Amino acid sequence: MARIILIGSGFGGLGAAIRLAARGHDVHILEKRDKLGGRAYVYEINGFKFDGGPTVITAPFMFDDLFAAAGRKREDYIQFVPLDPFYRIYDHNKRYFDYNGDESFILDQIARWNPDDREGYQRFMRTTKAIFQKGFIELADKPFLHLWDMIKVAPDLIKMQSYLSVYHYAAQFIKDDFLRRVFSFHPLLIGGNPFDAPSIYAMIHYLEREWGIHYAVGGTGALVAALGRLFEELGGTVTLNAEVKEILVDGRKVTGVRLADGAILPADAIVSNADVATTYRDLIPEQYRRKYTNRRVESYKYSMSLFVIYFGTKRRYLESGLVHHNIILSERYKGLLADIFKKKRVAEDFSLYLHMPTITDPSIAPEGCENFYVLSPVPHLGSGTDWTQYAKPYRDAIMQFLEAEYLPDLQANIIAEHYIDPLHFRDVLGSYLGSAFSVQPILLQSAWFRPHNRSEDFENLYFVGAGTHPGAGLPGVLSSSIIVENLIGDALETRRVQPVAKPMSA
Repeated sequence: MARIILIGSGFGGLGAAIRLAARGHDVHILEKRDKLGGRAYVYEINGFKFDGGPTVITAPFMFDDLFAAAGRKREDYIQFVPLDPFYRIYDHNKRYFDYNGDESFILDQIARWNPDDREGYQRFMRTTKAIFQKGFIELADKPFLHLWDMIKVAPDLIKMQSYLSVYHYAAQFIKDDFLRRVFSFHPLLIGGNPFDAPSIYAMIHYLEREWGIHYAVGGTGALVAALGRLFEELGGTVTLNAEVKEILVDGRKVTGVRLADGAILPADAIVSNADVATTYRDLIPEQYRRKYTNRRVESYKYSMSLFVIYFGTKRRYLESGLVHHNIILSERYKGLLADIFKKKRVAEDFSLYLHMPTITDPSIAPEGCENFYVLSPVPHLGSGTDWTQYAKPYRDAIMQFLEAEYLPDLQANIIAEHYIDPLHFRDVLGSYLGSAFSVQPILLQSAWFRPHNRSEDFENLYFVGAGTHPGAGLPGVLSSSIIVENLIGDALETRRVQPVAKPMSA
C-alpha cells in the first residue's frame, strides 16, 4: 500500500483518488478551497445553487464504471436524467436547431435549413463513428509516454484526416453555413477552436449521439458530493483549505509536499489535478526540472478563458422558449473565434452558452425562481485585457443582450448574482494565463504531444485533468484517472483491501 497525495479535487482528481483508494492505497486529497470540486465548485447564494461547471454530462457509463471499480452502484449515490433536446442552438436571428440523439428527428431539423444536407449528415455520422472507435474506445485511456506510441497510431490518424480541423472536416459533408456551425462547435466545450482542433474531436458529436446528454439531479455539485462520499467510504482522507506551496524533490523522485502553513506531508507518489503548467512553474523549483522548464511550459498554446455570470431570478421564464442547454451563436463565427484564439482581443460581439437547469430540476432554486448561468468564451490573459476594469461593462453588455432578446425584464428580477472572469481562473483556480481548459487541443498538442500523465522529470509524479492526455471534458479527465490508476498500479505493488471508513477532515 502506497501513500499517495492528490493535489486538487476536480473530476479527474476525484476519479483517480477513488480508483487508487479502491486498489488499497492510502490516498490523501489536498484541496485549497473550502469544498471539493475544482472547476465544479458550487456557489450558494440566496437559496440558489449555482454549478460552477461543468454542466454537460456525456458518457455517463464512465461514472458507472468509476463506482463499479469501488464495488458500488452509481444509482445508489446519484441519479442521472437524460435531456431532450441536448442543446437548442440559436443563430443571430433567434432561429434555432434542436439537437438530440434521434437521427430521424435531426434529419427533420436539417431539412428546415437545407434538405440537401440530410444525406451529407448521415455520411458525416458514419465517419465520426470510426473516429470515435479509434480516438475514444481504443486510445483515450492509453498513456502516450513514448514517441513510438504516437508513431504506431499515425497511420490511423492520417486515415481519419486528423490534419483537418473539425470545422473543415464537417464542411466536407455539410453545405449550409449555419449547419456547419451546429456540427463543429463541440471543440469549444473542451477549450478548442473548431478551426484549429483536429478532426478527431468530431467524435464528441458521435459520443453524444451514442449515450446522450444527462443531468445529475441536484446539480453537478451533487455528483461531486456523491464522489466525495464514495471516497470517504473507501477510507480516503480529504483536507480542505490546504494549499500546496511546494512539491519536495529528491533526485528524480518527489517525496512529499509543503503546505502554505508550513506542514510537510510525505508521499510515495503524487498525483496532481492542479493545472500542469502551474504545477511545474509554481510548485517545483526550476533547478530540478530538466525537461519541463519554464520556457517549455510557456511554449504551449493555451485554451481560451471564460466569462461566466451566475444569476437567479424571482420569476420563472418557462415561456421564453429556452431549454436546459442553449447555445446562442453570434452572426460572426470564424472571425469571432479568430479574435478569441489568435488575435487575443475581446470583441464587441459574443457567442453564449446559456444554462437553465431549473427547467429540469426546480430544487436548485427557491420556489418560483429560475436558476441560470451564461458563459462567454474570451481570450486568456495573454490578451492583456484589464479585467478589473472590463468585467463590469462586459457583464452589462451580456445581460442587456439577454434582456432584449430572450429574458424580458431580466435585470429587474435578478435576486442573486455572481461572476467569474480570467483573473478567477488564474488566481483562484490556479490556471496558467487564466486559461479555462489548460493546453489547447490542437494536433501538435494532442496525445504524445500533450504533457504526459507521468512526469518526464520525476518517476513518481503523475497528472490527471484537462492539461494532460487525453484532454478536457468529463470523458477526457475521467479517462486520465484510469491511465494514472494503471500507471501507478504497474509501478507500485498494491493489494486489494476493504478499508474502514473514516470521516472527511477539514
